[in-house]
Amino acid sequence: MASQSIHLNSKFCDRTVGFNARNKDLLGLAFLCRICSLILRDPVQLLCGHRQCKSCVESIDGEVVKCPEYGIKPNQEILHQDVASLKQKVEDMQYISYDGTLIWKITAVKEKMIDAQSERQTSIYSPPFYSSPIGYKMRARLYLNGDGNARRTHLSLFFVLMRSKNDALLKFPFNYKVTFCLYDQTPAQRHIIDSFRPDIKSNSFQRPRSEMNIASGIPKFFPLAMIEQEGNPYVRDDTMFIKIMVDFGDIPKTLLPYALSLNSGLPAYIQQILIKQEAERRAQQTPIPPDLLRQHTG
Repeated sequence: MASQSIHLNSKFCDRTVGFNARNKDLLGLAFLCRICSLILRDPVQLLCGHRQCKSCVESIDGEVVKCPEYGIKPNQEILHQDVASLKQKVEDMQYISYDGTLIWKITAVKEKMIDAQSERQTSIYSPPFYSSPIGYKMRARLYLNGDGNARRTHLSLFFVLMRSKNDALLKFPFNYKVTFCLYDQTPAQRHIIDSFRPDIKSNSFQRPRSEMNIASGIPKFFPLAMIEQEGNPYVRDDTMFIKIMVDFGDIPKTLLPYALSLNSGLPAYIQQILIKQEAERRAQQTPIPPDLLRQHTG
């Protein structure tokens, strides 16, 4: 069957409504505006699911008209929120992790810091990550202008336990050491590393009853004066990287710099093997007696 082309008639095209065409009735209702009965121009979808011309759902003075079929008013603010929420979910899915670690890439740092300073948005959340495919669900929360007593003086970095569908199978309170690492993006690799152990009496580490527990962590993680310095190694190309690591193996504090300097591109199990080997190597080293050390150092 030969396809039927659409012949637009400029004589009947009205910039304030949809497009007119001699054979518009052949297109079907999905392509027509229910208000002007013409071909959709700049279509917007109402809460009822119908699509109309953008100009048709907005009156001259900017008020919004109702859907002619269901009488439902479209709410542009809700639509924008839905789109933003969907975009955030898609971005979060790109960074999902199931091994208890997350490398959080934070872009547009300068803009986010201005938002925090003006209190337009005082904190930002990392994408969620998991301890295993059926494990704890977690995320980080960062205050770029500090929180509480650290406000305007330090970055405040917190850990957030989230509700998941598998919580009934997990043990609470959550009792695993959490380590944060702000990456030095130069070859010097002077990463900022700090850890904390959960207070098992705190509600922050009990089984979540809402979407997220109260954040808990390190209020004075890193001085703002250093992060705001021009050319600092922690913000490059307006981007910073923070690693969140839940330590299920109780890595010694002295090993953390080694563990966090490993190539992040290596699989998690390879990194665990290397950390174990390094721990064994250090344990096998025999300390040099002080007297012998003095002999060799003069």
